[in-house]
Amino acid sequence: MAKKDKAAVRRAVHTRIRRRVRGTQERPRLAIFRSLNHIYAQVIDDERAVTIASASTVEKDLRGASGGNVEAAQRVGRAIAERAIAAGVEQVVFDRGGFRFHGRIKALTDAAREAGLNKNERPEGEEAAEGGAEAAA
Repeated sequence: MAKKDKAAVRRAVHTRIRRRVRGTQERPRLAIFRSLNHIYAQVIDDERAVTIASASTVEKDLRGASGGNVEAAQRVGRAIAERAIAAGVEQVVFDRGGFRFHGRIKALTDAAREAGLNKNERPEGEEAAEGGAEAAA
């Protein structure tokens, strides 16, 4: 078996994810791309092939000292949530783009949730923690 580089493995994982994740008009897809220096987020309606909202650290108002850190990802997460809500989108399907769900990807998603996207959705860790506390009480 031939060795694959990191980018090829990520593309294969992203292809598998996209088989299941589809953005609709009611619940579009929040796609994330992370490069070494920047992070990008788009809200996409796959049925009409339209980008509803986008945000990235390349933009002047979201640019900071570095676009490749957790603080920058949180800024982008808040911005994409505000822009999506302004466009009338409150529920999204998350597409991590083949990246692991930790670090900057998780920071962006958590910031978007705090800013109002997917209000009724809670991370699995919080549900387990509250369920254990309720069971003990």
